[in-house]
Amino acid sequence: MSMASLVELYSYSMDHLSDPRTKDWLLMTSPWPTVLLVLLYWLTIGLGQRLMASRPPFDLQKVMVVYNLALVLLSAYMVHELVVSSWMDPGFNMNCALVDTSDNDTSLRFARVVWWYYFSKLIEFADTVIFVLRKKTSQISFLHMYHHSSMPVLWWIGTRFAPGGEAFFSATLNSFVHVVMYSYYMLSAMGPHMQPYLWWKKYLTSLQLLQFLLILGRVSYTLYTGCEYPRLFQKILLVYMFTLITLFSNFYYQTYHLRQQRSSTRAKTNGSISADGKLTNGNHVHDANGKTKLN
Repeated sequence: MSMASLVELYSYSMDHLSDPRTKDWLLMTSPWPTVLLVLLYWLTIGLGQRLMASRPPFDLQKVMVVYNLALVLLSAYMVHELVVSSWMDPGFNMNCALVDTSDNDTSLRFARVVWWYYFSKLIEFADTVIFVLRKKTSQISFLHMYHHSSMPVLWWIGTRFAPGGEAFFSATLNSFVHVVMYSYYMLSAMGPHMQPYLWWKKYLTSLQLLQFLLILGRVSYTLYTGCEYPRLFQKILLVYMFTLITLFSNFYYQTYHLRQQRSSTRAKTNGSISADGKLTNGNHVHDANGKTKLN
């Protein structure tokens, strides 16, 4: 396909396929501001890590508590608005939800919360900025950057072209998970005294995986039944869910299974008899005549 054909397709899509209600909303006129914000995000994280390499980490405890609380409240607001404008709407078709492009109060309410959902993904860029300023570079993984970079672009498309319909399912589930997730982050930021109450971290990752599996199941169902919600969007979401399930499953395995196996191996090594008959205990070895040396 030539460049002229791509430009023509882009113009046609923006003029004739997009939702007329959202085209003049903040950041919705064109995809380029969102793309530029994602590129600026990458640049900021790259330069930020270089600048912080020779500097001590910032103490952002109070900032983190306030920031995470704000994300909890925003996510809870989105859950409420999505439930009221879709799940609780008597006229909403739960089997195959199509986009209602009319200007009635409920459909506009739905479109507005979809925009807020898109905008929240830009706000969440601050997650990574906080990691950089605190020098928590181990948490800036490929999974983290991939997820944070892709969501604003995908949901710009959703907000501009289909702010409603089947968007209700994935947006509601993800907003609910973010209520739980940012609640955990907020409690964790309050200090070490909260650690006894944060035993459920492992289950948070399980909850994230569960949401992806449920969304995958929902998309598979609507594709199988021939739901007329834009099939291209459904197929993109299907592929995206496969990538997230793969990446989060690997994270879960690396974090919980392999780490536990290593800890178990170390625990068995401590206090055991080595092959040459020396008693090992921690990082020390006691030889046959009682002398101690580092292992």
